[in-house]
Amino acid sequence: MNIQFKKGVLELCVLSILTKKDCYGYELVNDISKNIAISEGTIYPLLRRLTKEGLFTTYLKESKEGPPRKYYTLTERGKEVKDALTNEWFSFVDGVNNIIKGENESE
Repeated sequence: MNIQFKKGVLELCVLSILTKKDCYGYELVNDISKNIAISEGTIYPLLRRLTKEGLFTTYLKESKEGPPRKYYTLTERGKEVKDALTNEWFSFVDGVNNIIKGENESE
């Protein structure tokens, strides 16, 4: 898949997963990788930026397999941004599908 496509939708993917449950970084990578091929290095800068923008809060939780893990929790602002991005996404996809199918073309 085109790298620019991935970058464009990764934020929405992260927000969507965090709507359902709190996650730590590697867990997010694994969840997203089930559908889209990404690397760990792609997620962490995004998580830092979105945390700085107030879309997440973080907390540490002990792990049985090593050091404590940093979990990300969606804030109210994060939920609002996720909803707005979701609406934009579906509108965008509908528009692209119309173009691909040749619908709504001006004559």
